[in-house]
Amino acid sequence: MQTAAAFSTFSPSLPHRNLHRTNHLRRPSFSVRLSSKLTDGGANPNGASSSSSSSFPRRSWHLANSSPFKFRPLASDSSPPKAASSVPDSAGSAEPSSSLMKTLQLGSLFGLWYLFNIYFNIYNKQVLKAFHYPVTITAVQFAVGTVLVSVMWGLNLYKRPKLSGAQLAAILPLALVHTLGNLFTNMSLGKVAVSFTHTIKAMEPFFSVILSAMFLGEKPTPWVVGSLLPIVGGVALASLTEASFNWAGFWSAMASNVTNQSRNVLSKKAMVKKEDSMDNITLFSIITVMSFFLLAPVAVFMEGVKFTPAALQAAGVNVRQLYIRSLLAALCFHAYQQVSYMILQRVSPVTHSVGNCVKRVVVIVSSVIFFQTPVSPVNAMGTALALTGVFLYSRVKRIKPKTA
Repeated sequence: MQTAAAFSTFSPSLPHRNLHRTNHLRRPSFSVRLSSKLTDGGANPNGASSSSSSSFPRRSWHLANSSPFKFRPLASDSSPPKAASSVPDSAGSAEPSSSLMKTLQLGSLFGLWYLFNIYFNIYNKQVLKAFHYPVTITAVQFAVGTVLVSVMWGLNLYKRPKLSGAQLAAILPLALVHTLGNLFTNMSLGKVAVSFTHTIKAMEPFFSVILSAMFLGEKPTPWVVGSLLPIVGGVALASLTEASFNWAGFWSAMASNVTNQSRNVLSKKAMVKKEDSMDNITLFSIITVMSFFLLAPVAVFMEGVKFTPAALQAAGVNVRQLYIRSLLAALCFHAYQQVSYMILQRVSPVTHSVGNCVKRVVVIVSSVIFFQTPVSPVNAMGTALALTGVFLYSRVKRIKPKTA
């Protein structure tokens, strides 16, 4: 899942996003501008907005298209030219060391991104197998995220935003589709194998192209259309040969694709034209809190209060194990989203999109090994074909059509 990445994600879906950042000397004001172009899945992560103070430029981010809910930093800032001066020899020797450290840090972040994603899917699947209430499980994950956000704001680890009614109204549709995207993913994971859910979610680029063409008038290039063919063919082949296949799991994963990509379309269309934009962590934090308040009453109405110790014991569930694994799944979910944003600040959208494709491969392979999922050669070929199409899509999406 995504999400990110965010949001792609929210990518998790986490998806391709372009970087744009500008600095202007304007009076700061709190407002939101949701990106006019996204990449999932986040992240997905382009319209640009800027914010700055009278003394120090601030970096601002925009919501972008990605598979999990993902955001993207705006483009590089400009700085006044510096006078030429002689550089000591020690500076030259320090440059390779600094480059090596940056490479090691980036590699560590990618490793954490994949690791948190793997453990999220494993723990989440274990919880959903023992506790067949996906709405409640999703609400619990948002509840843990809300607690983390509250602690972050309460301890001033990150500045708590001041929001107007217009800003909340602009964010609400994004929170709604983000909630539905995560809910449908959990519903699918509860019905079919983790590997099959992520194979179906490889079709996110297909829905991104369709919805962008329908509502934004973005005409895909022949290269993009060509990359969608192996995605659709691979998912169809994998579905026909999937041992755990059932229609509820299949359509839930498809609904997750639609809602995640609808979030991206909304982010492009629903823009609040103010001076300052909200950075990625703040926006994701607000959406997490809003998602909890949106889903909690729905969970109680649809499934009742099923997560109390008494209710779990009556159902014959190991209460301690379920609580621990639910907590670990929620922590891993929010951890991989945050790491995804940190990576987006350091690499290009194409690099992040390719990394997201590799992440999906790692999650599928690790889940097959851990859960000992039966995979036929034809099923494996279909999954590989779909993931190859996703990789090609991430490469060719940046190719712009030639203008006359």
